[in-house]
Amino acid sequence: MSDSSSTSAGDEKRFDVVCVGNAIVDVLTEAEDNFLERFGLVKGTMDLVDTARAEEIYNAMEERIEASGGSAANSAAGLASLGADVAFIGKVRNDALGDLYAADMAKVGVHFDTPRATEGAPTARSMIIVTPDAERTMNTYLGAASVMPSEDLSDDTLTDASVVYCEGYLWDMPESKEAISKAMELTRAAGGRAAFTLSDTFCVDRHRDEFTSLIPERVDILFANEEEIKSMFETEDLDEALSKVGGLCPVTVVTLGAEGSVVVSEEGIQRVAASPVDSVVDTTGAGDLFAAGFLYGLTHGMSMVESAELGGKTAAECIQTIGPRPARDLATLL
Repeated sequence: MSDSSSTSAGDEKRFDVVCVGNAIVDVLTEAEDNFLERFGLVKGTMDLVDTARAEEIYNAMEERIEASGGSAANSAAGLASLGADVAFIGKVRNDALGDLYAADMAKVGVHFDTPRATEGAPTARSMIIVTPDAERTMNTYLGAASVMPSEDLSDDTLTDASVVYCEGYLWDMPESKEAISKAMELTRAAGGRAAFTLSDTFCVDRHRDEFTSLIPERVDILFANEEEIKSMFETEDLDEALSKVGGLCPVTVVTLGAEGSVVVSEEGIQRVAASPVDSVVDTTGAGDLFAAGFLYGLTHGMSMVESAELGGKTAAECIQTIGPRPARDLATLL
């Protein structure tokens, strides 16, 4: 590994990465296409649903697998599996699913001590239907996760982080926007870096103008997939989007599915091949685990390309099993 290309924020911090995002219990099931037809679901999409719709779909799911989830939380779990010191900040209710969430995060080695809501909406859940073609269709009830008051942030945790990683999915409620901005400010003021993921094209479509202001002001590392980065710059040309993003953020990492990834930085535009896989079982969480691998590399002395290669390996592990997290210990990849 090249020390000259290391982008580590320093070894003195308690946490390599602190992840901030929606705390959602993932509820997964395997089903045939007719399940989607029954509920009028569009394959491969993610819809936000209300309480009644959530209950309807949840009750129809057979052989459910339930585990702590959410985009940034999946990244946190991946980082912990790699051996990183990692914390997660997200909101759950003091209910049964909130208990499950906290216990599951502790089990995977993630520090999680955000105060739980004592009233209001219940803990969030995402119903994920995996069809035989490995596509996942998600219906998400945000519940308690949608509001993250800035006063619930742990200043000590954020100032003791090399990187704070925030998800775009959380950028809907005014309180949550304030919390993300504060988290980035605290970490950067203490010498760390701020990372942000665009999360989904619908996030970009809703918040493009705000993201365009947020990123150059507060973001050091930007994550996106191909469709998200093209949506960000309202173009169908990937090369055009890549040429523009360099002026927006110091480091941008764009995942390209089977084509690998591309890193845009002061070193130029560097393309990295995808890691080979035996078979694709479920693409849920692939981007989250890519971010985990990249951020591990970034905080452990790896170059940009080496970090992207590790991200490709962790994503490859993820898509070969059901669910948003790999079945085996990711430290074996190092």
